[in-house]
Amino acid sequence: MSPTDTQDPRPQSDLARLIDAFEFAAAKHRAQRRKDREASPYINHPIALAALLAGTAGVEDIDVLRAAILHDTIEDTDTTAEELAARFGPAVAAIVLAVTDDKTLDRARRKELQVENAASARREVALVKWADKICNLRDMARAAPAGWPLERCREYFDWAKRVADRLPVVSPALRRAFDEAYAGRP
Repeated sequence: MSPTDTQDPRPQSDLARLIDAFEFAAAKHRAQRRKDREASPYINHPIALAALLAGTAGVEDIDVLRAAILHDTIEDTDTTAEELAARFGPAVAAIVLAVTDDKTLDRARRKELQVENAASARREVALVKWADKICNLRDMARAAPAGWPLERCREYFDWAKRVADRLPVVSPALRRAFDEAYAGRP
């Protein structure tokens, strides 16, 4: 099977496959908290991505929605690409891998690679990236990460805009949502 195949190794209804992704992400992120002052449960972030994609952009592609829910599992938990491919299929794993930073690189290089690679993102990857940036900006405008000075927040907003400006506009609604979120720059 190639990484672009969408056949899930565990045939289920779309709803069951979506719930399976929520269940997996919740288990993997169970001990994690967001960096805001309230230390919100981390799972709120992937849920927000899926809700934004389905509600604002009208995305109905179950693989894209599952990838949005799972987008930080490789980067921020002990999940492997092989584990995702075995449970959710190679298409979902490929999307998640495409939005995963290489933690062996220093932070500055990882961030620059996101800018450099944005223009070549295929549609499914771009949808998840748009949603991630929008949700992060909304969260940061509402409650900046604890200990982040104003300048660091502004730098994050500006970096996210550099990424967004290079991403393919695969959804005008997401572009508008990004611009609205960016307008909340502190």
